[in-house]
Amino acid sequence: MSTILVASGIALLASILFTPYLIRLFTRQGFGQEIRQEGPHSHQSKRGTPTMGGVAILLATWSGYLVAHITARQGITASALLVLLLTTVLGVVGFLDDLIKVRRQRNLGLNKTAKLVGQLVAAVLFGILAMGFPNSDGISPASIHLSFVRDVAVVSFGVIGFVIFSYLLVSAWSNAVNLADGLDGLAAGAAAMVLVTYVIVSFWQHTQDCTRLAVPGCYTVRDPLDVAVVAAAAVGGCIGFLWWNAPPAKIFMGDTGSLAIGGLLAGLSVVTRTELLLVVIGGLFVVEAMSVVIQVAVFRTTRRRPFRMAPFHHHFELAGWPETTVIIRFWLLAAICCALGAGVFYSEWLTAAGG
Repeated sequence: MSTILVASGIALLASILFTPYLIRLFTRQGFGQEIRQEGPHSHQSKRGTPTMGGVAILLATWSGYLVAHITARQGITASALLVLLLTTVLGVVGFLDDLIKVRRQRNLGLNKTAKLVGQLVAAVLFGILAMGFPNSDGISPASIHLSFVRDVAVVSFGVIGFVIFSYLLVSAWSNAVNLADGLDGLAAGAAAMVLVTYVIVSFWQHTQDCTRLAVPGCYTVRDPLDVAVVAAAAVGGCIGFLWWNAPPAKIFMGDTGSLAIGGLLAGLSVVTRTELLLVVIGGLFVVEAMSVVIQVAVFRTTRRRPFRMAPFHHHFELAGWPETTVIIRFWLLAAICCALGAGVFYSEWLTAAGG
């Protein structure tokens, strides 16, 4: 437990203290955000706000994780390292996307093909490597079975199918968080709540680990405690960044942060065997992504738009809601989804444990 607290505390301090440096550096370099012309008119005043702040979240997460291990004199585990590497690779893809935007002073960075290739490489490498590195009990970071709260034994992908599933999962969550990153602090605040939930989930799996406590309801996962440390470090990184990203934002996370966080959530769901449960826990991101899908599908079939603008949060802005009202209410929705997901997780354990 102390390792989790150290990881989150160090990451929080690193993020709070390092982000102002990034703000000054990116301002001097002219790395300002470009704003969509068709977006809400109030957003035009945000043009030029420094972006690529996701660098602070990534560095803070790594700092918190590594310092926690150094102080505790514990070794780095395969599950945690794979999740961190997936997060970092997607952060690099997002960084390149942001860099092209600011260099060319436009709201479009990498083309769709280049971004998809980057996500594909990250996801495939993660999927292949996660099937290896079995521990002394033969448990690998990932399972070839689809999982809700634990593996669904009747649904098996096979190795190739799992790699394909990994790509779909990583692509879906990185894009979902990216779409939600449209208002000051919205994505960072919601992500912090989801990550706190994963600290709870993975720590509970540690306390009920079948290799330590072979009782009804125990979990067959690899390195659950170290996964909790990763999630805790990311919580600290997001909250520290949110200090400067809350409205009115002094810096945006950009694709550097949103793609990295999306990959982090996907990776956590795989190594904790909760891919389907993440749909509940991260319900806000799911709704944001679905609003875009619905908008495009309905417009192509009927030439009408069900929302004033997608993603969903812009619909309420154009309806006259103040930006802070939209943010706070969406944070509340994110908190409800996290509480519901944690409740489902715990109730499943009660049932499996015969409680």
